[in-house]
Amino acid sequence: MLPAQHVDALRLELSVKAKNGLDFILAATVVWVAIAYVWTLPYPPARLGFLTFFVGAPMLPLAWLFSKLLRTTWTLPHNPLQPLGLWLNFAQLFYFPFLFFIFGQHPAYFVMTYGIITGAHLFPYAWFYDALPYAFAAGLISFGCLFVGVRTAASAPYWVPVFVAGALLGLAAALCGSYRRHARAYYGGA
Repeated sequence: MLPAQHVDALRLELSVKAKNGLDFILAATVVWVAIAYVWTLPYPPARLGFLTFFVGAPMLPLAWLFSKLLRTTWTLPHNPLQPLGLWLNFAQLFYFPFLFFIFGQHPAYFVMTYGIITGAHLFPYAWFYDALPYAFAAGLISFGCLFVGVRTAASAPYWVPVFVAGALLGLAAALCGSYRRHARAYYGGA
């Protein structure tokens, strides 16, 4: 078992080298802007939900592009916590049966449900990167999607992905501040 101070040092390294996962948050923001556009199209909700699955496909290539622009590190083979980040991301896939149910039974609420899942899956990253903005964003996005989605599902469902994209952009800004604090601690105040 690792002492708590050692675990904290490993988390600090992940936070600094991966820049709090900022590359993924920026990629997700772009994807949610595209999803917002899809939900403005004049198609029935079932078709819009189907298109939404395809719009999410460029997530990893976009994250890779942002990682090159931001100079983040995706793998730290010597850090035993690093694989946990991937596992935390895969955890959201276990919510997908519920998403498929909503897609089949209540397609007007599909984008709301997708937004809730997106928000909820961010919560463990608050511990992983020692970045409280993730915990705040998880609650804000999840409950915000419910609030916005219930009110706009029939008339203007695009407001849910607009909300998610805006919240993710706010999260990105907050993560930059968290990264700066962690970088000072990691590099010894340099």
